[in-house]
Amino acid sequence: MRPRLLLVTDLGYAAAGRTYRDEDIDLAGRLRADFDVAMCHPLDAAAVMRGFDLVLVRNTGPVLHYAEQYAAFRRQALDAGTRVFTQLTGKADMAGKQYLLDLTSAGYPVIPTVDRAEDVGRLPAADEYVVKPKFGADSVGLRFVSRSELGAVTDQLVQPRIRFRYEVSFYFVDRDFQYALHAPDPGSRWGLVPYAATAADLAFAQRFVDWNDVDHGIQRVDACRTEDGDLLLVELEDLNPFLSLDRVPPATRDAFVAALTASLLRMAR
Repeated sequence: MRPRLLLVTDLGYAAAGRTYRDEDIDLAGRLRADFDVAMCHPLDAAAVMRGFDLVLVRNTGPVLHYAEQYAAFRRQALDAGTRVFTQLTGKADMAGKQYLLDLTSAGYPVIPTVDRAEDVGRLPAADEYVVKPKFGADSVGLRFVSRSELGAVTDQLVQPRIRFRYEVSFYFVDRDFQYALHAPDPGSRWGLVPYAATAADLAFAQRFVDWNDVDHGIQRVDACRTEDGDLLLVELEDLNPFLSLDRVPPATRDAFVAALTASLLRMAR
């Protein structure tokens, strides 16, 4: 029998600069070559996932809009031993933004991050600072403040506002690099074009994927190139990273789907 795959997505979510619906409908069509595929909204996943061999979480939108239901889905999946892709042991965005604090403390090349007013002195001086929720996503709740305003910040993440040349994203299936895209215009996050990653770039991205210790799943390593030429981690997305598959050449898209299919089949077996 072919594995039964539940693809969890929110086809109606309006994401700025991206079309969730098109990406997931196309991906579902491609996966039907090897799986019996059904799609459902994230709010329905916990109720219907028992009838499937695998659950593939894709473009579900920020879970902070349905945090209680998402927590219930996680509990039920872990208790039942449900095969969820990306596996639910990820330490990055699927668990909130605590990892940015942990990586800062551990000395990783990440945008410096603190969450207490008394620790602001550990941050580089900046004209402005970024304040965002610990469980935010998709820029929800993000704001820019001056240093004088930081004293009123409580239980939120604080980062210096980094001036950068461009943003670049590295896409992985399991721990294997697939492709990279970058946004040449700093003001257009989703104006992505293919990026020829160097060996140093790949070593940078691989370091975070290895830290996350996820064996089965999709991960996107988002970084910015500073004016000094260094890469700094912006986000390690291991929950539902948009793939921008419409921005890569057909051969790259085919290779990604083949890698995803192979990983899902290994997980099913």
